[in-house]
Amino acid sequence: MSDLIVKAAVKDALSDHNVSADFYDALDEEVAELLNDAAERAEANDRKTVQPRDL
Repeated sequence: MSDLIVKAAVKDALSDHNVSADFYDALDEEVAELLNDAAERAEANDRKTVQPRDL
């Protein structure tokens, strides 16, 4: 699995909460799926540029 998220940034964003170790893996998987879906949508619209509307 690639590291698409920055653990320190997640910790900062959730500073009022504890974060379990497996949360990062789950979040990384969600981000990977989101990026893949956005890329597929761009390709379906004959574009190589992924745009905010692809999210």
